Amino acid sequence: MSEGDRTTHPAGERFFRPAPAPPLPEEPADRWKRLSSRVVWVDLVQVVVALLPAGIAFAIGIDPEGGGLWPLLGIAVFGVLGAVIDATRWLFTRYRVTETHVELRTGVLFRVHRSIQRDRIRSVDAEAKLRHRLAALRVLEIGAGQQSAARESALKLDALGRADAYALRHELLDPDARAAAEDAIGEDADDVEGRVAAPDTAGSREPLADAEPDADEQPIAVFWRFDPRWVVFHVLSVWSYVVVLGIGWGANFFLGTFGIDLVEVVSGLLDWDAIGTAGTVAIGFVAATIGGMLALAVAFFTEYWGYELARVRGRTTTDPEAGSKEGTLLRTRRGLFTTREVNRAEHRIRGVRLSEPLLWRWIGATDTTVITTGLSLWAIDQPTAILPRGPIAVHRRIAAEVLDPDHAPLAADLATHPRAALRRRLWWATLLTLTVAAILVWLLVTDVVPAVALAGLAILWPLALVGGLVAYRALGHAIVGPYLVARSGLTSRATTVLRRDAVSTIVVRESLFQRRLGLRTVATMTAAGAGRYQVPDLTRDDALRFAADAAPGLLDPFLEM
Repeated sequence: MSEGDRTTHPAGERFFRPAPAPPLPEEPADRWKRLSSRVVWVDLVQVVVALLPAGIAFAIGIDPEGGGLWPLLGIAVFGVLGAVIDATRWLFTRYRVTETHVELRTGVLFRVHRSIQRDRIRSVDAEAKLRHRLAALRVLEIGAGQQSAARESALKLDALGRADAYALRHELLDPDARAAAEDAIGEDADDVEGRVAAPDTAGSREPLADAEPDADEQPIAVFWRFDPRWVVFHVLSVWSYVVVLGIGWGANFFLGTFGIDLVEVVSGLLDWDAIGTAGTVAIGFVAATIGGMLALAVAFFTEYWGYELARVRGRTTTDPEAGSKEGTLLRTRRGLFTTREVNRAEHRIRGVRLSEPLLWRWIGATDTTVITTGLSLWAIDQPTAILPRGPIAVHRRIAAEVLDPDHAPLAADLATHPRAALRRRLWWATLLTLTVAAILVWLLVTDVVPAVALAGLAILWPLALVGGLVAYRALGHAIVGPYLVARSGLTSRATTVLRRDAVSTIVVRESLFQRRLGLRTVATMTAAGAGRYQVPDLTRDDALRFAADAAPGLLDPFLEM
């Protein structure tokens, strides 16, 4: 022992002072972390809820031989199995965020280690089902530009604490805020909400039960908020009959397990023999229409409740010439029971696309999606959609504000296409009719259909010709400042607005029939959206002129001077 560790008591007694303990090493910021432990409690509640119906059935003495218990037992098995799988996933899942990567390790029998470079992150979306919202949890999906439905390049953290999820999202979308986010992750939700989400109101510790940590952050601009009147554009659909048939079949199957025949119940409501066949069909049609519309209305309100389209601050970008520039995000929030928030980096948006399906066109309804990189075009939740289906006038106005209100490409007058394009569509309509006629004649000769079936050709040909005329009138194109505009389509007329500087490839094509009519199709290629957008049936000169203007300088080496 050294002399420095020895001291003398004033009374002359000698004793040894213990050396101070070495300081504990600081915990690394990029340590492996677990998902929120509240997932386990959510799974426990799910088990109880799944077993409850079967338990009540046993308690009241439902006869198992009657078949009434099987649906309840199925619910119990699936509920318990899902909860066990979810708890096992939580036990074997770890994630960490380093200076360069976001990593995820999961799996029991097959271990999976996935990582995404932070500079390749294109989206960080938050979602919460009802059970997550009740437990203050969020599912965070980190995307790296996937364009497939499989979403293999996305990491899903299911589930994080609400404050941790939004602090991590803030960190990944804005690297300059990393230090503030690191202080927030892992702390109590109330503290995080006070310091990270609303620094100026740190003393307030009374957030709403389900308020987001950044709910107090004021957006730069709000383009649209939920309008319940738009429900009319969602209930007028042929899908209403499909939905009501599915609900009826499911209800009949479920009630049948309890010995209740839904068909017999409906048959006993009215004297169908007295009403007659025509009256029965009419009542069934009206009932299916009303039932389907009500089902679609419920789906509209649950899916789009609280919808908001806004521009918010995002990642700071660096331009070698202009220096640092604050980026912006196009954010949508929606959902009643299951909430979802999608953020789209505006500097990655290359254009918009307005789709007007034929069955909705007569009521002036349209869908609007953005043409952007980093979001899957085929995902079920449609992250590229920025508005619910609604009036085309409102969609055009909002799309113009999102894109470029100065140039207003959607308000431009589109150039008409040559008459040869109309003749081509009329020939295709006639060819379709002749093909159907040949099939009907063959079926008539083989005694499969009666001769009266040929009378349908008298209706088919005029309808096909009208369809060709409608498809021709939908054609149009224009160059408006930095944008190109293309419109086409019969069953779904689509108007595409694409930035000219986003066009990477130009394809000018002519088929055998187009060559005889002097027509060509121009296809513009881009790395965003569907990747290929066409302008069909232009004259040869117009096609070359449009192709040269759509991507300035791209075709110059191939054009004759």
